[in-house]
Amino acid sequence: MMHDTRHETLHSRLKTENSRQFLMPAEWEPHKATWLSWPKDPETFPPGTVEQVEEIYIKMIEELRKGEIVKILVNDSATEEKITSMLHDTKNVEFHKIKSVDVWMRDYGPIFVLNRKEKKIIATKWQFNAWGSKYSDLLPDNVAGMEAAKTTGCEIIETETILEGGSIDNNGLGTCLTTEQCLLNKNRNPKMTKEEIEQTLKQYLGFTNIIWLGEGIEGDDTDGHVDDITRFVNKNTIVTMVEENTNDANHEPLAKNLELLKNAKDQDGKKFNVIPIQMPGRINDEDRRLPASYANFYIGNACVLVPIFNDKEKDNKALSILGKLFPDRKIVGIPCQALVYGYGGIHCVTQQEGQINR
Repeated sequence: MMHDTRHETLHSRLKTENSRQFLMPAEWEPHKATWLSWPKDPETFPPGTVEQVEEIYIKMIEELRKGEIVKILVNDSATEEKITSMLHDTKNVEFHKIKSVDVWMRDYGPIFVLNRKEKKIIATKWQFNAWGSKYSDLLPDNVAGMEAAKTTGCEIIETETILEGGSIDNNGLGTCLTTEQCLLNKNRNPKMTKEEIEQTLKQYLGFTNIIWLGEGIEGDDTDGHVDDITRFVNKNTIVTMVEENTNDANHEPLAKNLELLKNAKDQDGKKFNVIPIQMPGRINDEDRRLPASYANFYIGNACVLVPIFNDKEKDNKALSILGKLFPDRKIVGIPCQALVYGYGGIHCVTQQEGQINR
């Protein structure tokens, strides 16, 4: 954590500057790199599962490196050697020996924004409390995220606010999607009002228009991350998950979100093109439901990595919809039953590092 005086100075500086000077680019804008952290936590992925997750990672790396650098956190040289031996080629692959407990780079890694006035990329570092202090053993990953930011050479702006990257999505023009279930949860920033949270997002990420959805999906231990339910695919088009089975716990909250989106306006007061995607079939593990969702895709420079779940009809429908929305990128379906065992998906384990594009 920074000293209070420094925080106040940065806070004052940002408040006096035009918030539009800082802007979080959209995920489809060209990246410099994608960050990943190699899976190793036996609590998240036990033996028998972790090997399958490693294969998923190899597929992701092989596709992503065709269009950008892939930066991977590893705990030691042995892990680096193992990954190298599994890859066909290490071109565009960088290893960073930064100790991490788990894989969720989206949530503990830095969020990169554009300083449009000075034409440079800034790493904003938010506080990570393991989704409302649910998993005390994962708290050290807050430090791993800062160490990753330091390797980039970017100016780092640290905020004292708790925020995970998976709880927001944006169109690169100032409009942000999020959920009340997550950002207003008292296990994150209990002393902050909704207005104060909005102001902080506007201040550090340049948002001017925040769309508040309600709740996320059943089985999501992050308290309703938006990247499991609703995503921008271009500046005025949103895909959102729906559940046709009225007896399913996801039916009502997703239907409510769809209605909110139909009435929502962008930063210029215009309505969105909203495209529903059916949820995959229910996936259970022992006595719990897993948060399987097609919305947890990741937009790379050359590809879109889409989680699929051995549900042929629904998998193919989701891939088809996203294929039409990203005609210039390769759509790659990646079987993610093993990854979602850890309560997350492809978007949850990736974090884009921006570059100057405008």
